[in-house]
Amino acid sequence: MDKALSRDGTSVAYRRRGEGPPVILVGGALSTAATEAPLARLLAPHFEVVTCDRRGRGSSGDSGPYSVERETGDLAALVAVVGGRTSVFGVGAGGALALEARAAGLPVNLLVVYQPPYAPGASGVRFKACCTARLHRLLSAGDRGGAVELFLSVTGVPADMIARMRRAPLWPGLVSLAHTLAYDDALLGDGAIPVERFASVTSRTLVVCGGFSPTPARLATRALADALPRARHRTLTGQTRELAPQAVAPVLAEFFGRDMYARQAS
Repeated sequence: MDKALSRDGTSVAYRRRGEGPPVILVGGALSTAATEAPLARLLAPHFEVVTCDRRGRGSSGDSGPYSVERETGDLAALVAVVGGRTSVFGVGAGGALALEARAAGLPVNLLVVYQPPYAPGASGVRFKACCTARLHRLLSAGDRGGAVELFLSVTGVPADMIARMRRAPLWPGLVSLAHTLAYDDALLGDGAIPVERFASVTSRTLVVCGGFSPTPARLATRALADALPRARHRTLTGQTRELAPQAVAPVLAEFFGRDMYARQAS
């Protein structure tokens, strides 16, 4: 993997595939560049696709302490690599990162986000506060497995499936990323959609949810789309939090293809 240098000195590992208008894929919780590789391969015939290890993951560095500004700086470093302007697709907390970076002035042509896990409303904010407190207690106690289990349970993974995952070969890899759950938690603030800050997100934006996702997640994406100046909402039939690359790739190709046609016409 290649490396870009963030403004705080952190090295950000990334990989490029394909040729065409640049698209950066930003993964969600417990993901790495490898997680996004199947989607990148589907998009590579049409775009220059960049996948990355977000800070603290895989081959990337982790200068501390964590802040949202530091991680938006990481994304800015990747934008500079591809030439100063790009389109971005963010999944889960990666979608929140993409929105925060755009609100901070990152030059983004088109933006797609899939289910950023905001929890709007008073009950959502209370639930987020409770989860944040539990997460930090587990990490402070060194219970990385417990932190991963908390995240999985909160996102709807059944207890019996979590028990099977603990015995599976993938579990050590998830545990190795447990500390980054605190980073994703920080990205979401108190859980409410930051309406005033996101008023500056003027890129054309597509906010997507899965048709089989829980009702609160689907309602949150609609509220997010309403809060963004140039956004529309779309539901992908049959999808859940675990988004299938084959389901979203045509949607991204169509939406980001507008940028391709605009460049060809200019």
